[in-house]
Amino acid sequence: MRWIPALTAPLALIVTVPAAAAVYFTTEQAQQAMFPGASFAQVPLQLTDQQRRTMYDRSGVHEPFKSDRVWRVSTGGYFVIDEVVGKHERIKYAVAIGSDGAIKQIEIMEYRESYGYEVRELSWRQQFVGKSASSPLKLDGDIKNIGGATLSCKHITDGVKRVLAMYEVALRHSS
Repeated sequence: MRWIPALTAPLALIVTVPAAAAVYFTTEQAQQAMFPGASFAQVPLQLTDQQRRTMYDRSGVHEPFKSDRVWRVSTGGYFVIDEVVGKHERIKYAVAIGSDGAIKQIEIMEYRESYGYEVRELSWRQQFVGKSASSPLKLDGDIKNIGGATLSCKHITDGVKRVLAMYEVALRHSS
């Protein structure tokens, strides 16, 4: 009798990882989705070392904030693009801040992880609506976690907290 190995499929077929990397919005598409019909003026934001330390202290996010991604909206408020790391890859998202300093909407612009994409679900993103810099913004507190997307949920939550801290220290009292 001849022995035949049970595993005869090519290794590439066995070790495939589904790719969920996707670009959902360009900057202009996200701006119009979040503030329909408005015009946008980029804010020449120059953050001081103290403002950056305050943002870090309030959010715990270590990555540098890109200050060239902030726009004033003609209808009031601000449009901000930020990035955080999910588990391994970067997540690019946009935050719409109303003229009252509260979150109007968040959108995931680019998601490159192979799992955890559930953070794009409207029901999860809507938890941020109405939150401000004085809100706890804590995963498993006022923001619910999604099983299988814990790091993406945590890092986006912390990132939104950082954007609100930036609003408080750099934009709230600007003209």
